[in-house]
Amino acid sequence: MIQGIYETHILVSNLERSRHFYEDLLGLKVGWIDESQRRLLYWVGSSGKGMLGVREAPAEKIAWQHFAFEIHLDDMANAVSFLKEKGIKCHNRIDGSEYPQVFGWMPAVAIYFNDPDGHLLEFISMLPDKPRPEIGLMPWDEWNRLRGANQQ
Repeated sequence: MIQGIYETHILVSNLERSRHFYEDLLGLKVGWIDESQRRLLYWVGSSGKGMLGVREAPAEKIAWQHFAFEIHLDDMANAVSFLKEKGIKCHNRIDGSEYPQVFGWMPAVAIYFNDPDGHLLEFISMLPDKPRPEIGLMPWDEWNRLRGANQQ
């Protein structure tokens, strides 16, 4: 029955600051806004595919959340430079460097970054390879070397 997640919502401490981040830096498009309630919905991907809800709340009510944006594998090669050009620091979960990591069990390649309220965001792309859960996490370049060695 369940085919995916259609929307998620987060609380932010400053709606204007978050609008700058999600619209101007990440490029999300507003689908609906309610200024009186200090909330809005962004389309994620094309209209009708998924939404991110953002609502302003007092800072003490904001709890850390995590979610991932799916991106095309071809775009992952430029994801770090895209974020850095926007002044957004990114990191992996291996050593904190700016190099994308691979989750062997999926397999998928990912890079993390934070929004202005500290929510942990992620760009992720599924890889066309067979899962390798025994390797855990590894840098993307190591995955590609291992993948190349296994194909010879």
